Parts: sequence; structure tokens; C-alpha cells
Amino acid sequence: MRPIRELRDRFWQLLHAGLGDRVLLNGHPQLRLPNTLNVSFLGTPGADILTRLVGVAASTGSACHEGTTTLSPVLAAMGISPEAGNGAVRFSLGRTTTAAEIEYVAKRVIKIVA
Repeated sequence: MRPIRELRDRFWQLLHAGLGDRVLLNGHPQLRLPNTLNVSFLGTPGADILTRLVGVAASTGSACHEGTTTLSPVLAAMGISPEAGNGAVRFSLGRTTTAAEIEYVAKRVIKIVA
């Protein structure tokens, strides 16, 4: 899982470098699933981002709260505000995910949010 974790961390670094304080990491910096990056884009609804990211493995909110527009109990328990939760997107990486794909998606997301 180390290569996937490194890709996930690289994805976060790219998003943070491109968006600064307009993107927040949801979850513990190290103690989280190696194949998942959950972030909140401040000022941009997650659903709006996803409509422009066709073909990308991502969803809004948390898996247990899919299909609703209120703040998920998981994000609320993590202390995420409703405003930040509105911009939450969960990206999933897999064994076949490449560094080139991570960089491509990061550039697309930054362009959408910026």
C-alpha cells in the first residue's frame, strides 16, 4: 500500500500547492486509509466539481451518506463545518493509479476551483 499512500500524499500536495487555504484535508494527516483522499474545497460545492470531473473516481460526502445534501454524520463527527462539508470530495486511488493521472486530475481540479 506504500505506493498508493505516496500517490495520495502527492495528490494532496498538488492540490494544496495550487489552492492554498481554499482546500482543507479532512481526516488525520497520517492515520487514514492509504487509497482515499477526502478534502473540502471552500466556496465550491463538491457536486459542482464532480459534474466537471467525468471519469474520475470521486464522490461527495462520505460513503455512508451518499445521495443526500446535508453534512454527513462522519464529517460532522470529525468537526467539519457545514460550509466546508458542502465542498467535500472523496477521491479513491487504486493499484493501477499512476502519478501522471494524479497530476492530470489535480490540474483539472485546480482549474475548476480557481
